[in-house]
Amino acid sequence: MSSQPLRGSLTTPRIVFLVVAAAAPLAAMVGTVPLAFAIGNGAGVPATFVLAGLALLCFSVGYAAMSRKIVNTGGFYTYLARGLGKPPAVAGGLVAVIAYNALTVGLVGAFGYFVQLIASDYGVNLPWYLFAGIGLALLAFFGYRQIDLSARVLSVVMLAEIGILTVLAIAIVAQRGAAAFPLTTFDPKTFLAPGLGVALMFALISYVGFESAALYGEESRNPTRSVPRATYASISVITVFYALISWVAVGAIGVAGVTETATSQQGELFFTLSGDFLGQAATVMMQILLCTSLFGSTLALHNGANRYMYVLGRERVLPQWLSGVHHSRGVPHRASMAQVAITALIVAIFALAGLHPYTNLATSMLGLGTLGVVALQCAAAVSVLGFFRNRPDRHWWRTGLAPVLGLIGLGTAGVLLVQNFAIVTGTTSPIVNLLPWLLVIAAVAGVAYAWWMRANDPQRYHGLAETPARQQERETPLCPLWPEPALINGNQRYANHASSYDRSREGAQPGRRSHA
Repeated sequence: MSSQPLRGSLTTPRIVFLVVAAAAPLAAMVGTVPLAFAIGNGAGVPATFVLAGLALLCFSVGYAAMSRKIVNTGGFYTYLARGLGKPPAVAGGLVAVIAYNALTVGLVGAFGYFVQLIASDYGVNLPWYLFAGIGLALLAFFGYRQIDLSARVLSVVMLAEIGILTVLAIAIVAQRGAAAFPLTTFDPKTFLAPGLGVALMFALISYVGFESAALYGEESRNPTRSVPRATYASISVITVFYALISWVAVGAIGVAGVTETATSQQGELFFTLSGDFLGQAATVMMQILLCTSLFGSTLALHNGANRYMYVLGRERVLPQWLSGVHHSRGVPHRASMAQVAITALIVAIFALAGLHPYTNLATSMLGLGTLGVVALQCAAAVSVLGFFRNRPDRHWWRTGLAPVLGLIGLGTAGVLLVQNFAIVTGTTSPIVNLLPWLLVIAAVAGVAYAWWMRANDPQRYHGLAETPARQQERETPLCPLWPEPALINGNQRYANHASSYDRSREGAQPGRRSHA
């Protein structure tokens, strides 16, 4: 099927807003940092954010190098196809669909819970699922509009939440002076204290969504420049901001008391700091911005989820109906509607079962989604090595050492997530803690389906993860570690098709060296 292309209207700043909003800085500070203080390495958390940022920057070097060569809404799906082969790509695509949908569902649950909690403080007592329903209605509205509208809304949300935390940091520094930046935080004895692994796990959870810049390649005006720049800018902004705000929080509380204080206050920690240093009015504003932060993150991840569904629908890995693009707005409106319907169904099931929106719905879905994204990041790091393996433009740092270092950091985080999944979800329920197996089942099913397609529909198999605009990188061979189907089963029809394609390429581009 020849699907209508997405509209290319995004600039680099707008992609940055979409990406940073997905990471939800205020929600990360309020919800994740106190946990890292309490059960991680305490005052060493700011240094842990720096370590996590460096690991993700290493990953981003190779990720950005691929994004300069590949323009496709498929994100991880396309990168895995070009670096590892099409069966791993189909597996990764299905894992991405589950992960991004799970993250969206979890954030809708968190949004409903926190809005209900804050509304009840002001005498508005309504069930959480009504507020979740309002959030879903807003998702449906923005998902049916041009991506520019989402980018503009998310830019306002992101600037507001960063603004309130910056004002809090300035107030703490004004009162504490140099004591707001305790050097003990970066002392190896503090940083390497027991709990570093758990703190690193929570730190990396706070970055989920930064990798989504590549999903907007087909919708950007200059994708080969915008996507790499947005990736670097996003990870740099997130790292500096997280490290700085958590460092100032340690200075406000005191190095000696940060673990005990965070353990007792947990999600109230930053609201308490706001009340102490800014006053009650600022605290109310922070509570409101927490809700908008959660919605902004939900909207950004909803956009990521529906673009994976759109691409896999376009490839007929998922129902082809999902590949519909709105005739005037140029957005994947059908995939957006499907994502909203999936979220509504899961939220309704949890609500009817009387389960808690945060401790049951949000934590389990966010844990599942985070694990899926980290697994995809590890696979993408390996795919960078495969993609540039035999290319003349490979580079010892950008396409070699940097992805390896990123893989080590992300692989460590993945192991920690699996080992501490019960801590992430906050429950010992065997049903919840078996959720990671859904990712394994999806990956196995994806490989099996790709094998079936290769044997029974080689022409469709050959078209998987191809650049719609048929740009140069459409011609890049897959990793030789995963041979082409003609070399595996001797399918003559496919061999003739591939052979004629190669001849036409050589005729169209005389004198160009083939990398095959």
